[in-house]
Amino acid sequence: MNKAWLFILLFCGVFSAFGQENTRFRLHIRKATGPIAIDGLPGEAAWWDTDVASDFFMVTPIDDRKSGVRTEIRMTYDADHIYLLAFFFNGKPGPYYVESLRRDFIFGKNDNFLLFLDPFNNQTTGFTFGANASGAQWDGTMYNGGKVDLNWDTKWVSAVTQDEEKWVFEMALPFKSIRYQEGVREWRINFSRLDLNMREKSSWTPIPRQFPTASLAYTGVLVWDSPPPPPGANFSLIPYLTSAVSGDGENGQGTEFKVGGDAKVSLSSSLNLDLTINPDFSQVEVDRQVTNLDRFELFFPEKRQFFLENGDLFADFGYDNIRPFFSRRIGLGVPIRAGARVSGNLSRKWRLGLMDMQTASVEETGLPSQNFGVLTLQRQVFGRSSLGLMFVNKEATAYPDEADSLRRLYPKFNRNLGLEYNLASADNRWTGKAFFLKSFSPLGAGNGISQAANLEYSSRRWNWGLKEEYVAEDYNAEVGFVPRQGYIGTRAFGSHLFLLDRGPVVSHGPYASSHYFFNPRVERTDYRNLLGYQLNFLNSNALSLEALEEFVILQAPFDPTRSGKESLETGTRHYWKGLQLAYTSKPQSMFTYAFSGYTGGYYAGGERLNLYSELGYRFQPYVSLSSAISYNHIQLPGPWNTTDFWLIGSEVDFTFTNKLFWATLFQYNEQAQNFNLNSRLQWRYQPASDLFLVFTNNRLYGPGGNDSWSLNLKLLYWFTP
Repeated sequence: MNKAWLFILLFCGVFSAFGQENTRFRLHIRKATGPIAIDGLPGEAAWWDTDVASDFFMVTPIDDRKSGVRTEIRMTYDADHIYLLAFFFNGKPGPYYVESLRRDFIFGKNDNFLLFLDPFNNQTTGFTFGANASGAQWDGTMYNGGKVDLNWDTKWVSAVTQDEEKWVFEMALPFKSIRYQEGVREWRINFSRLDLNMREKSSWTPIPRQFPTASLAYTGVLVWDSPPPPPGANFSLIPYLTSAVSGDGENGQGTEFKVGGDAKVSLSSSLNLDLTINPDFSQVEVDRQVTNLDRFELFFPEKRQFFLENGDLFADFGYDNIRPFFSRRIGLGVPIRAGARVSGNLSRKWRLGLMDMQTASVEETGLPSQNFGVLTLQRQVFGRSSLGLMFVNKEATAYPDEADSLRRLYPKFNRNLGLEYNLASADNRWTGKAFFLKSFSPLGAGNGISQAANLEYSSRRWNWGLKEEYVAEDYNAEVGFVPRQGYIGTRAFGSHLFLLDRGPVVSHGPYASSHYFFNPRVERTDYRNLLGYQLNFLNSNALSLEALEEFVILQAPFDPTRSGKESLETGTRHYWKGLQLAYTSKPQSMFTYAFSGYTGGYYAGGERLNLYSELGYRFQPYVSLSSAISYNHIQLPGPWNTTDFWLIGSEVDFTFTNKLFWATLFQYNEQAQNFNLNSRLQWRYQPASDLFLVFTNNRLYGPGGNDSWSLNLKLLYWFTP
């Protein structure tokens, strides 16, 4: 396994040396010659004294030519703001396509414009801003050279106007709202446009079609006439008030009133301190339910705002299935008293993340108060690659009593220490990761290791990769997400695309993957082989067909229906084959749909049929209707026999303006015997300041079922002196 580490490290310097530079694309930005009002009406004389970025390149469906639509970008600034004005001319007559007026819209379902800023010139981190054709805003932080975290919000203003010839976007971004390196006269920058009427995605600089337009490896240069002004001291208070009424069938009705808040302090132009006291997350949307037929714990993403900003520093260490830190382990059914986080760039090459959270004790169960500390440090090397270190510490701060049984139930501490290397070549074709983790626990069973490495190559036609991973039986990450322990895993995958210049199909090709698992004695325990073929159409429809085979030797008892029935025994062997079909419709239609199906074998020689569909209709831009339906039919020998599971989710989303939203989600999960309703009204009455009204009802059926509900009113205000 150590050979994989050596393999990646030997090649990292070589791969990082190859790349495409877009530095010949340079946009000069000069100080505004007069005032600018953000109204989407470019009447100010200051706009006509600027340089223009135009002549965009097509990225999809074909990346070997100039864009078929005309786009013009202008930028200027004053002592407090960066200004941008963009014209998006129509390629042919037709409507503008927008999903809704909701902030941080889905990229592929809207005519939109995005700005990508890399103020540190590291082609790894940055910021993104933009809007769709009806004015819904988009903002987020960027990490790993092209990934976007839309959970970040900051203060800025914009306006959009439309006519039959074009739509116009105008924005003002305060210098205080972003982080950047002082005294630098060049930033990396790019602009992206999606025109669904023309079925075209384009970019100011040329970008290979296999990469997103957010790829910072292909940015141009924003050249300042003088270094941007220092942002100065930046301090914000974000207090909140909540009032809640709740009840259930067992405990009756009760009321609750909470006060708390956050503070944001700029420690430098690129490093931020976040503080929270008595945080409240009542406005967070509920998880989307799933039918769980997996042998291991399922992953549900973090949705609480405090943990999401700069979340890549903490959550991106390791793999999706080997995470030394998973923030949802903090405050799980336990009140969080306070927390602090320092995150950002120490310099052009160094990034720092430091978090400390304190939870309360629970008298009923004897759970002591606990402290969660996380330190992560990244150093950029070989151009766009990085070295990382992470330390995670969970420690009980006080026990209600000193009983040995309590200490065994809630160990005094659990710690994880890890090192990681992230490979990213200059042209983004070669990517990879290698890491090593060690856990520490007061009990000898929790002092194991985990190690993994992978390498991936992407070009216009080819994509392939190799991966290996190892998790010891005694590796323990109590604040992480590691659903499977005591195994060695290997994976290989590859795909090829045939690109077409004409006809309804723009690309098609085969893909395959093979995933094998072994126990620590290198004895095979399970595998999954898949062979598929995909068709991508010019109108953005997509079709795929897959054949798969699976083999499992159970390492623990398992109920194949996960519904409380009997379990298959440890050591039993299971093998099956199956077929999967999936189709997705074009996003520019008012009515959208997608469906998939599986038919084939299952555990114990059984059969399984799965049908899944998504339907959507929008009365743009104000109303969006959607539903997702999953049906599982499982046929097994006795005692399981025939089992049917329905999972139904429906959502109604009203976006009255780009500041007033109301969404209601209904979910029924037959496997969990649960009905859930979540209805949330949000009014953004000022930039980054919100009023929420949230109603939730959760009903459990069957023996021991219960009906619970809550109504929460939350007022949040962003105050900047």
